[in-house]
Amino acid sequence: MPANEHTRTYDAVIVGGGHNGLVAAAYLARAGRSVLVLERLDHTGGAAISTRPFAGVDARLSRYSYLVSLLPQKIVRDLGLDFRVRARTISSYTPAEREGRPTGLLVGGGEERTREAFARLTGGEREYQAWQRFYGMTTRVAERVFPTLTEPLPSRDELRRRIDDETAWRTLFEEPIGVAVEENFTDDLVRGVVLTDALIGTFADAHDPSLAQNRCFLYHVIGGGTGAWDVPVGGMGALTDALAAAARSAGAVLATGHEAVRIATDGHTAEVTYRTADGEGVAAARHVLVNASPQELAGLTGDPAPEPAEGAQLKVNMLLTRLPRLRDPAVDPREAFAGTFHIAEGYRQLATAHAQAAAGELPAVPPSEIYCHSLTDPTILGPDLAERGYQTLTLFGLHTPARLFDRDNDAVREELLKSTLAQLDAHLAEPLTDCLATDADGRPCIEAKTPLDLERDLRLPGGNIFHRALSWPYAQEGTGRWGVETPHANVLLCGAGAVRGGGVSGVPGHNAAMAVLEATA
Repeated sequence: MPANEHTRTYDAVIVGGGHNGLVAAAYLARAGRSVLVLERLDHTGGAAISTRPFAGVDARLSRYSYLVSLLPQKIVRDLGLDFRVRARTISSYTPAEREGRPTGLLVGGGEERTREAFARLTGGEREYQAWQRFYGMTTRVAERVFPTLTEPLPSRDELRRRIDDETAWRTLFEEPIGVAVEENFTDDLVRGVVLTDALIGTFADAHDPSLAQNRCFLYHVIGGGTGAWDVPVGGMGALTDALAAAARSAGAVLATGHEAVRIATDGHTAEVTYRTADGEGVAAARHVLVNASPQELAGLTGDPAPEPAEGAQLKVNMLLTRLPRLRDPAVDPREAFAGTFHIAEGYRQLATAHAQAAAGELPAVPPSEIYCHSLTDPTILGPDLAERGYQTLTLFGLHTPARLFDRDNDAVREELLKSTLAQLDAHLAEPLTDCLATDADGRPCIEAKTPLDLERDLRLPGGNIFHRALSWPYAQEGTGRWGVETPHANVLLCGAGAVRGGGVSGVPGHNAAMAVLEATA
């Protein structure tokens, strides 16, 4: 940024160049507003980036966030983004052992195959029919709720009327999700598969009275009006690269290596002090949009900080020379790993893992789920790797709250990674380590990130991927019209910690931009 750039007053200064900040920048710049984005790192994208994490290996992985569901096509169309997703042909595979034999549940590949898979596992039609009814209900809710995410916040009563299904409302919004899981399903493995969507990055029990698990579940089943989770073509960085290009082409200034350290505002105008390698500068603005956590926002404005957040996940990236063979002979690994491969996620296993972690211990049988991006989108691999049959694996572990890593992050990370991979190996016909590729220095192509790693690398408070507990998608006291408002009239929160934030959605960025445009119309 030119040395005298700080003398200019912008219509909007955006703190943080993650995907939500870039969405806001693109909308505002396209509306003719002058926009400056201040990004602390040397690149934009935040957690939605693609990198080559393994030395000398031409594989561009979605290093942190990795699937797309909550991004409205409205944002893609409005901003003219060159960005696509591909549907996964298989929804999930969950290995199991029944009567001493390896088996599992494959969901996807057509209705008849799914029906047969349920019958093979459970011995009848009941669980499949219950599955169809339950997810028919969530799909109807998704069709009604998802379009509201880019509208002003509805009231609770308005959203309830819009859903127009009292059973669905009670199931998702009023009772712990564990009640519905236990009422609708009898098989422990099927119950666990359903519950996992309530626990992604959320440390909660199925019957937690706070309903944090329900809010997590809701956001995992409403995306796109269907609940489908799709693969970003070119990796997650393809989205943020497209957003950065859209913002720049509309006239926004993207300043990397610029760390915002203070926001001063009187409610009408504001000044953002930032730090670079060359010293400090100040940018004046009519509005400031903060694409960072509520804790970071409080630190910038000097306001009281909100309750601390805590993340609860293990993220592992791997590159394999080939997919491992499965103990279950009825399933092709190319199908099993194409969807979500559930590991140690039976209903009782999840409850036990939560209880152990809540008691301050690592889960003895850590639950996790895996998928292979490159099966759906081989473009993330260099031509040589693709030709040789290499594949990526992304693993996401549950019930590993940040507090467990406080004593020794490095040691606990290694211990957890070892025990998590052991749970996967139990369902493989060969050890996963036999399939791991090596980098240019001969090291296995595997990296693991704990909540404390995410806090250090991305400033996610407590490593919480949602910045704080997810919110209900309706207005409550103090949420404002768009769910992005703060105590300062011209300072808005456009990160994942906004109401209806979380996930790779762009929704907080869109809504903050709409709030600015309304205020300055």
